Amino acid sequence: MAIRPFPARKLWAAAVVLSFLTFVPGVTLGQNQPPAVPPPDQPLSANQLDDLVAPIALYPDPLVSQVLVASTYPLEVVQAAQWLQRNPGLRGPALTKAAQEQNWDASVQALVMFPDALRHLNEDINWTTSLGNAFLAQQQEVMEAIQRMRARAQQNGKLASSPQQTVITEPQNGPPAIEIMPVNPNVLYVPVYDPVWIWGPPVWYPYPLWYWPPTTVIFPGLGFGFGAGINVGFFFGVGWHGWGGWGWHPIWGGHTIVVNNTFIHQNNFNTARLASVHGTSTWVHDSFHRQGVPYSRAALNEQYRGAVRQNLAPRPSVQETQRALQVQSERFGNRQVPRSMPAARSGSVFGGQENGRAAQVHSEHGYSSMGAARSAPAPRPAGGSGAARGGGKR
Repeated sequence: MAIRPFPARKLWAAAVVLSFLTFVPGVTLGQNQPPAVPPPDQPLSANQLDDLVAPIALYPDPLVSQVLVASTYPLEVVQAAQWLQRNPGLRGPALTKAAQEQNWDASVQALVMFPDALRHLNEDINWTTSLGNAFLAQQQEVMEAIQRMRARAQQNGKLASSPQQTVITEPQNGPPAIEIMPVNPNVLYVPVYDPVWIWGPPVWYPYPLWYWPPTTVIFPGLGFGFGAGINVGFFFGVGWHGWGGWGWHPIWGGHTIVVNNTFIHQNNFNTARLASVHGTSTWVHDSFHRQGVPYSRAALNEQYRGAVRQNLAPRPSVQETQRALQVQSERFGNRQVPRSMPAARSGSVFGGQENGRAAQVHSEHGYSSMGAARSAPAPRPAGGSGAARGGGKR
Protein backbone atom coordinates (compact mmCIF):
# COMPACT_ATOMS: atom_id res chain seq x y z
CA MET A 1 0.00 0.00 0.00
CA ALA A 2 1.33 3.38 -0.98
CA ILE A 3 1.93 5.83 1.84
CA ARG A 4 0.29 9.16 1.21
CA PRO A 5 2.56 12.14 1.96
CA PHE A 6 1.53 14.35 4.86
CA PRO A 7 0.51 17.79 3.54
CA ALA A 8 3.23 20.37 4.06
CA ARG A 9 0.80 22.96 5.39
CA LYS A 10 -0.32 20.55 8.13
CA LEU A 11 3.28 19.90 9.10
CA TRP A 12 3.82 23.64 9.32
CA ALA A 13 0.70 24.11 11.43
CA ALA A 14 1.74 21.29 13.78
CA ALA A 15 5.18 22.86 14.20
CA VAL A 16 3.65 26.22 15.07
CA VAL A 17 1.35 24.67 17.67
CA LEU A 18 4.23 22.68 19.17
CA SER A 19 6.46 25.74 19.42
CA PHE A 20 3.63 27.73 20.99
CA LEU A 21 2.96 25.09 23.62
CA THR A 22 6.58 25.09 24.71
CA PHE A 23 6.17 28.75 25.76
CA VAL A 24 2.79 28.49 27.47
CA PRO A 25 3.13 28.36 31.29
CA GLY A 26 1.76 25.16 32.76
CA VAL A 27 2.11 23.21 29.49
CA THR A 28 5.07 20.86 29.51
CA LEU A 29 6.32 18.32 27.04
CA GLY A 30 8.53 15.29 27.58
CA GLN A 31 11.48 16.00 29.82
CA ASN A 32 10.13 19.47 30.66
CA GLN A 33 7.75 18.08 33.27
CA PRO A 34 7.52 20.50 36.22
CA PRO A 35 9.16 19.51 39.48
CA ALA A 36 7.06 17.84 42.13
CA VAL A 37 6.17 19.75 45.26
CA PRO A 38 8.32 18.43 48.12
CA PRO A 39 6.67 17.13 51.30
CA PRO A 40 5.45 20.07 53.38
CA ASP A 41 7.23 18.93 56.54
CA GLN A 42 10.70 19.03 55.00
CA PRO A 43 12.99 22.07 54.84
CA LEU A 44 13.42 23.41 51.32
CA SER A 45 16.83 23.57 49.72
CA ALA A 46 18.29 26.81 48.40
CA ASN A 47 17.38 25.80 44.84
CA GLN A 48 13.80 25.01 45.82
CA LEU A 49 13.47 28.32 47.63
CA ASP A 50 14.78 30.16 44.57
CA ASP A 51 11.97 28.77 42.44
CA LEU A 52 9.41 29.30 45.21
CA VAL A 53 10.10 33.03 45.63
CA ALA A 54 10.64 33.79 41.93
CA PRO A 55 7.09 35.14 41.28
CA ILE A 56 7.41 37.85 43.94
CA ALA A 57 11.19 38.39 44.11
CA LEU A 58 11.03 41.46 41.85
CA TYR A 59 8.21 43.16 43.75
CA PRO A 60 9.21 46.51 45.34
CA ASP A 61 10.55 46.17 48.87
CA PRO A 62 7.46 47.63 50.64
CA LEU A 63 5.19 45.16 48.83
CA VAL A 64 7.37 42.04 48.91
CA SER A 65 7.82 42.34 52.68
CA GLN A 66 4.07 42.79 53.14
CA VAL A 67 3.34 39.75 50.93
CA LEU A 68 5.74 37.58 52.93
CA VAL A 69 3.93 38.49 56.15
CA ALA A 70 0.44 38.09 54.66
CA SER A 71 1.28 34.67 53.18
CA THR A 72 1.56 33.26 56.70
CA TYR A 73 -2.20 33.93 57.05
CA PRO A 74 -3.51 32.14 53.91
CA LEU A 75 -7.13 31.86 55.01
CA GLU A 76 -7.37 35.60 55.55
CA VAL A 77 -5.82 36.14 52.11
CA VAL A 78 -8.65 34.10 50.59
CA GLN A 79 -11.23 35.99 52.65
CA ALA A 80 -9.82 39.34 51.54
CA ALA A 81 -9.78 38.34 47.86
CA GLN A 82 -13.37 37.13 48.01
CA TRP A 83 -14.43 40.24 49.93
CA LEU A 84 -12.82 42.45 47.29
CA GLN A 85 -14.68 40.59 44.54
CA ARG A 86 -17.97 41.16 46.36
CA ASN A 87 -17.29 44.89 46.71
CA PRO A 88 -16.15 46.05 43.26
CA GLY A 89 -17.55 49.54 43.78
CA LEU A 90 -15.24 50.47 46.66
CA ARG A 91 -12.50 52.91 45.66
CA GLY A 92 -9.91 55.07 47.35
CA PRO A 93 -10.50 56.06 50.98
CA ALA A 94 -13.84 54.21 51.03
CA LEU A 95 -12.02 50.97 50.20
CA THR A 96 -9.40 51.58 52.88
CA LYS A 97 -12.03 52.37 55.51
CA ALA A 98 -14.07 49.28 54.68
CA ALA A 99 -10.98 47.05 54.83
CA GLN A 100 -10.04 48.52 58.22
CA GLU A 101 -13.30 47.16 59.62
CA GLN A 102 -12.41 43.57 58.72
CA ASN A 103 -10.86 41.38 61.38
CA TRP A 104 -7.74 40.47 59.38
CA ASP A 105 -4.10 41.02 60.05
CA ALA A 106 -3.00 44.50 59.01
CA SER A 107 -0.78 43.07 56.25
CA VAL A 108 -3.87 41.47 54.67
CA GLN A 109 -6.07 44.53 55.21
CA ALA A 110 -3.61 46.74 53.33
CA LEU A 111 -3.32 44.27 50.42
CA VAL A 112 -6.75 45.30 49.13
CA MET A 113 -5.05 48.42 47.75
CA PHE A 114 -3.06 46.12 45.44
CA PRO A 115 -5.83 44.05 43.84
CA ASP A 116 -3.60 42.38 41.23
CA ALA A 117 -1.17 41.15 43.88
CA LEU A 118 -4.03 39.95 46.09
CA ARG A 119 -5.67 38.20 43.13
CA HIS A 120 -2.44 36.36 42.33
CA LEU A 121 -2.04 35.17 45.91
CA ASN A 122 -5.59 33.84 45.83
CA GLU A 123 -5.28 32.22 42.38
CA ASP A 124 -2.93 29.54 43.71
CA ILE A 125 -3.49 29.45 47.45
CA ASN A 126 -1.43 26.26 47.75
CA TRP A 127 1.62 28.12 46.49
CA THR A 128 0.84 31.06 48.80
CA THR A 129 0.54 28.71 51.78
CA SER A 130 3.86 27.08 50.84
CA LEU A 131 5.50 30.52 50.70
CA GLY A 132 4.15 31.38 54.14
CA ASN A 133 5.20 28.05 55.61
CA ALA A 134 8.70 28.47 54.22
CA PHE A 135 8.93 32.02 55.56
CA LEU A 136 7.88 30.87 59.03
CA ALA A 137 10.34 27.98 59.15
CA GLN A 138 13.22 29.38 57.07
CA GLN A 139 12.92 33.15 57.22
CA GLN A 140 16.61 33.86 56.69
CA GLU A 141 16.88 31.44 53.78
CA VAL A 142 13.76 32.86 52.09
CA MET A 143 15.12 36.41 52.23
CA GLU A 144 18.47 35.22 50.91
CA ALA A 145 16.69 33.46 48.05
CA ILE A 146 14.95 36.72 47.05
CA GLN A 147 18.31 38.45 46.91
CA ARG A 148 19.82 35.65 44.80
CA MET A 149 16.97 35.85 42.29
CA ARG A 150 17.27 39.63 42.09
CA ALA A 151 21.01 39.34 41.47
CA ARG A 152 20.47 36.83 38.66
CA ALA A 153 17.81 39.00 37.04
CA GLN A 154 20.10 42.01 37.27
CA GLN A 155 23.00 40.10 35.74
CA ASN A 156 20.73 38.98 32.88
CA GLY A 157 19.80 42.58 32.15
CA LYS A 158 16.20 42.04 33.24
CA LEU A 159 16.19 44.13 36.41
CA ALA A 160 17.12 47.79 36.26
CA SER A 161 15.89 51.19 37.30
CA SER A 162 12.99 52.59 35.31
CA PRO A 163 10.48 55.44 35.52
CA GLN A 164 8.44 53.19 37.84
CA GLN A 165 11.10 51.90 40.24
CA THR A 166 14.63 52.49 41.48
CA VAL A 167 16.99 49.54 41.78
CA ILE A 168 19.98 50.17 44.02
CA THR A 169 22.61 48.04 45.70
CA GLU A 170 23.15 48.92 49.34
CA PRO A 171 25.82 47.61 51.72
CA GLN A 172 24.33 45.47 54.46
CA ASN A 173 25.57 43.21 57.23
CA GLY A 174 27.23 40.80 54.85
CA PRO A 175 26.83 40.84 51.06
CA PRO A 176 25.32 43.98 49.50
CA ALA A 177 21.55 43.89 49.10
CA ILE A 178 19.57 44.81 46.01
CA GLU A 179 16.71 47.10 46.98
CA ILE A 180 13.73 47.97 44.77
CA MET A 181 11.81 51.11 45.69
CA PRO A 182 9.09 53.16 43.99
CA VAL A 183 10.35 56.29 42.22
CA ASN A 184 7.25 58.32 43.04
CA PRO A 185 6.72 58.80 46.81
CA ASN A 186 2.98 58.31 46.27
CA VAL A 187 2.70 55.68 43.54
CA LEU A 188 3.59 51.99 43.51
CA TYR A 189 3.72 49.91 40.33
CA VAL A 190 3.27 46.16 40.71
CA PRO A 191 5.53 44.41 38.17
CA VAL A 192 3.94 41.87 35.86
CA TYR A 193 6.39 39.22 34.71
CA ASP A 194 6.62 35.56 33.85
CA PRO A 195 9.43 33.91 35.84
CA VAL A 196 10.16 31.69 32.84
CA TRP A 197 11.24 34.75 30.85
CA ILE A 198 13.42 36.02 33.71
CA TRP A 199 15.05 32.82 34.96
CA GLY A 200 13.85 29.96 32.76
CA PRO A 201 11.53 27.05 33.59
CA PRO A 202 11.35 25.90 37.22
CA VAL A 203 13.75 23.12 38.06
CA TRP A 204 13.21 22.48 41.75
CA TYR A 205 9.80 23.90 42.73
CA PRO A 206 6.82 24.59 40.42
CA TYR A 207 5.82 28.16 39.76
CA PRO A 208 2.29 29.11 40.88
CA LEU A 209 -0.62 28.63 38.52
CA TRP A 210 -1.08 32.32 37.82
CA TYR A 211 -2.43 33.73 34.60
CA TRP A 212 0.27 35.44 32.59
CA PRO A 213 -0.75 37.88 29.84
CA PRO A 214 0.08 36.32 26.45
CA THR A 215 2.40 39.18 25.48
CA THR A 216 4.71 38.33 28.36
CA VAL A 217 5.19 34.85 26.94
CA ILE A 218 5.23 34.97 23.17
CA PHE A 219 7.09 38.10 22.16
CA PRO A 220 10.74 38.48 23.24
CA GLY A 221 11.46 41.62 25.20
CA LEU A 222 7.94 41.84 26.62
CA GLY A 223 8.33 39.37 29.45
CA PHE A 224 8.38 42.13 32.06
CA GLY A 225 6.04 45.06 32.50
CA PHE A 226 4.01 47.02 35.00
CA GLY A 227 0.35 47.27 35.82
CA ALA A 228 -1.35 50.60 36.28
CA GLY A 229 0.27 52.75 38.94
CA ILE A 230 -1.48 52.65 42.31
CA ASN A 231 -1.62 56.06 43.98
CA VAL A 232 -1.34 54.92 47.56
CA GLY A 233 -1.31 58.50 48.79
CA PHE A 234 -4.88 58.83 47.52
CA PHE A 235 -5.99 56.16 50.01
CA PHE A 236 -4.58 58.01 53.02
CA GLY A 237 -4.78 61.68 52.12
CA VAL A 238 -2.72 64.09 54.23
CA GLY A 239 -1.73 61.27 56.59
CA TRP A 240 0.49 59.70 53.95
CA HIS A 241 4.21 60.33 54.45
CA GLY A 242 5.74 58.36 51.58
CA TRP A 243 7.22 54.89 51.35
CA GLY A 244 9.67 55.49 54.16
CA GLY A 245 6.71 55.30 56.52
CA TRP A 246 4.99 52.28 54.98
CA GLY A 247 3.93 49.51 57.32
CA TRP A 248 6.42 46.81 56.28
CA HIS A 249 10.07 46.97 55.24
CA PRO A 250 12.70 44.27 54.79
CA ILE A 251 16.01 44.50 56.58
CA TRP A 252 17.96 42.32 54.17
CA GLY A 253 21.16 42.21 56.19
CA GLY A 254 19.32 41.21 59.36
CA HIS A 255 16.94 38.82 57.52
CA THR A 256 13.95 40.42 59.23
CA ILE A 257 10.80 42.38 58.43
CA VAL A 258 10.33 45.63 60.34
CA VAL A 259 6.75 46.64 61.08
CA ASN A 260 5.87 50.32 61.38
CA ASN A 261 3.34 50.17 64.21
CA THR A 262 2.77 53.92 64.05
CA PHE A 263 1.64 53.65 60.41
CA ILE A 264 -0.72 50.77 61.22
CA HIS A 265 -2.17 52.63 64.20
CA GLN A 266 -2.54 56.04 62.58
CA ASN A 267 -4.32 54.56 59.57
CA ASN A 268 -6.74 52.52 61.71
CA PHE A 269 -5.57 49.11 60.58
CA ASN A 270 -5.88 46.19 62.99
CA THR A 271 -3.82 46.99 66.10
CA ALA A 272 -5.77 44.91 68.63
CA ARG A 273 -2.94 42.40 68.96
CA LEU A 274 0.09 44.63 68.50
CA ALA A 275 2.39 44.85 71.50
CA SER A 276 2.76 48.60 70.83
CA VAL A 277 1.05 51.13 68.58
CA HIS A 278 4.08 53.40 68.40
CA GLY A 279 7.46 53.14 66.70
CA THR A 280 8.68 50.08 64.86
CA SER A 281 9.25 46.48 65.84
CA THR A 282 10.53 43.28 64.34
CA TRP A 283 7.66 41.30 62.83
CA VAL A 284 6.46 38.32 64.87
CA HIS A 285 3.91 35.85 63.51
CA ASP A 286 0.53 35.94 65.27
CA SER A 287 -1.15 32.52 65.34
CA PHE A 288 -4.53 34.18 66.01
CA HIS A 289 -4.74 35.30 62.37
CA ARG A 290 -3.77 31.84 61.19
CA GLN A 291 -7.41 30.94 61.94
CA GLY A 292 -6.74 27.26 62.52
CA VAL A 293 -4.83 26.56 59.29
CA PRO A 294 -2.35 23.83 60.33
CA TYR A 295 1.35 24.52 60.23
CA SER A 296 3.46 22.42 57.93
CA ARG A 297 5.97 21.23 60.51
CA ALA A 298 5.75 19.78 63.97
CA ALA A 299 8.17 22.38 65.31
CA LEU A 300 5.89 25.22 64.19
CA ASN A 301 2.84 23.56 65.72
CA GLU A 302 4.77 23.18 68.96
CA GLN A 303 5.94 26.79 68.82
CA TYR A 304 2.51 28.30 68.29
CA ARG A 305 0.12 25.80 69.86
CA GLY A 306 0.16 27.62 73.22
CA ALA A 307 -1.39 30.68 71.61
CA VAL A 308 -3.81 28.50 69.68
CA ARG A 309 -4.93 26.78 72.88
CA GLN A 310 -5.46 30.17 74.49
CA ASN A 311 -7.65 31.29 71.60
CA LEU A 312 -9.69 28.06 71.61
CA ALA A 313 -9.98 27.46 75.35
CA PRO A 314 -13.61 27.61 76.63
CA ARG A 315 -14.38 30.37 79.06
CA PRO A 316 -15.19 29.49 82.67
CA SER A 317 -18.81 29.18 83.72
CA VAL A 318 -20.67 31.96 85.54
CA GLN A 319 -20.45 30.04 88.82
CA GLU A 320 -16.69 29.53 88.44
CA THR A 321 -16.20 33.21 87.66
CA GLN A 322 -18.27 34.24 90.69
CA ARG A 323 -16.25 31.99 92.98
CA ALA A 324 -12.99 33.39 91.59
CA LEU A 325 -14.18 36.97 92.09
CA GLN A 326 -15.28 36.11 95.65
CA VAL A 327 -11.84 34.72 96.48
CA GLN A 328 -10.13 37.72 94.93
CA SER A 329 -12.38 40.18 96.82
CA GLU A 330 -11.79 38.46 100.15
CA ARG A 331 -8.06 38.45 99.53
CA PHE A 332 -8.07 42.24 99.25
CA GLY A 333 -10.51 42.78 102.10
CA ASN A 334 -13.44 43.69 99.87
CA ARG A 335 -16.28 41.20 100.35
CA GLN A 336 -18.58 42.63 97.73
CA VAL A 337 -18.82 40.53 94.59
CA PRO A 338 -20.12 42.23 91.43
CA ARG A 339 -23.72 41.20 90.82
CA SER A 340 -23.82 42.06 87.13
CA MET A 341 -22.78 38.77 85.59
CA PRO A 342 -23.49 37.56 82.05
CA ALA A 343 -26.14 34.91 81.63
CA ALA A 344 -24.92 31.37 81.25
CA ARG A 345 -24.86 30.16 77.68
CA SER A 346 -26.01 26.69 76.88
CA GLY A 347 -24.56 24.62 74.07
CA SER A 348 -21.44 22.67 73.26
CA VAL A 349 -18.07 23.01 74.89
CA PHE A 350 -17.18 25.46 72.09
CA GLY A 351 -19.68 28.01 73.34
CA GLY A 352 -16.93 29.69 75.31
CA GLN A 353 -14.88 29.95 72.17
CA GLU A 354 -17.70 31.80 70.44
CA ASN A 355 -18.09 34.21 73.36
CA GLY A 356 -14.38 34.86 73.43
CA ARG A 357 -14.32 35.42 69.70
CA ALA A 358 -17.22 37.88 69.89
CA ALA A 359 -15.49 39.80 72.64
CA GLN A 360 -12.31 39.92 70.56
CA VAL A 361 -14.18 41.22 67.52
CA HIS A 362 -15.97 43.91 69.55
CA SER A 363 -12.69 44.89 71.14
CA GLU A 364 -10.91 45.18 67.81
CA HIS A 365 -13.75 47.16 66.27
CA GLY A 366 -13.69 49.41 69.29
CA TYR A 367 -10.03 50.21 68.72
CA SER A 368 -10.75 50.92 65.06
CA SER A 369 -13.64 53.28 65.81
CA MET A 370 -11.62 55.22 68.34
CA GLY A 371 -9.16 56.27 65.63
CA ALA A 372 -5.81 57.76 66.50
CA ALA A 373 -6.89 58.55 70.06
CA ARG A 374 -7.39 54.93 71.03
CA SER A 375 -5.27 53.48 73.81
CA ALA A 376 -2.69 50.79 73.35
CA PRO A 377 -4.12 47.23 73.40
CA ALA A 378 -2.87 44.37 75.50
CA PRO A 379 0.30 42.62 74.29
CA ARG A 380 0.02 39.59 72.03
CA PRO A 381 -0.28 36.20 73.72
CA ALA A 382 2.71 34.00 74.32
CA GLY A 383 3.71 31.60 71.60
CA GLY A 384 5.43 33.87 69.09
CA SER A 385 8.94 33.48 67.88
CA GLY A 386 10.25 36.16 70.18
CA ALA A 387 9.42 39.46 71.79
CA ALA A 388 9.02 42.45 69.53
CA ARG A 389 11.98 44.72 69.56
CA GLY A 390 12.87 47.97 67.88
CA GLY A 391 13.74 47.64 64.21
CA GLY A 392 16.85 49.11 62.71
CA LYS A 393 16.70 52.20 60.65
CA ARG A 394 16.88 51.70 56.93
